[in-house]
Amino acid sequence: MVSVEFLITSLVVVLIPGTGVVYTISTGLFRGARASLFASLGCTLGIVPHLLASLLGLAAILHMSALAFHTLKYIGVAYLFYLAWSAWRAKGAARLDAEGDERGMASVVLRAVMLNFLNPKLTLFFLAFMPQFISVDAGAPVLQMLTLSIVFMAMTLLVFVVYGVVSAALRAYVLRSPSILGWLQRSFAAVFALLGVRLALADR
Repeated sequence: MVSVEFLITSLVVVLIPGTGVVYTISTGLFRGARASLFASLGCTLGIVPHLLASLLGLAAILHMSALAFHTLKYIGVAYLFYLAWSAWRAKGAARLDAEGDERGMASVVLRAVMLNFLNPKLTLFFLAFMPQFISVDAGAPVLQMLTLSIVFMAMTLLVFVVYGVVSAALRAYVLRSPSILGWLQRSFAAVFALLGVRLALADR
């Protein structure tokens, strides 16, 4: 049911840097491995509504309704700009480490979930992507799509964990240099802002 073609294509899709990857890497660099794991989990959970929408056919409604699409899109744009502003105003390692407790980890998960949840293009992507790998002859298309969705989520979580752990491994080098730390913070702020602009300009 799960073909090699699906696994390879999904891996390529997950590896492509997007908002989730940027957030997970920045979290690993600035907050450590544990926080990056929570970020990976949150980003993965954030795609669940889009997978369910595709599975239930709600994506077709989103595709037909320009108002619904653009409303969700601009909320997502505003949220990306908020993340850019948060990254820009953070000052030094002490500020970044201030949310290392359980409440801070909950905030990391919530931000990651909202990041993917507020991107309406994910629903349309899954609607176009998943059916390509469903075999009509095998029957039970809903079960096939559910299986593919679970596999895609597992791959997403695994790849994001790797991204986060690798970035966290570089954290000690980043924190040693205030200039590098400041440059990275501004760079991530700029990337989130650019992603926000790209989403704002995106059409269905």
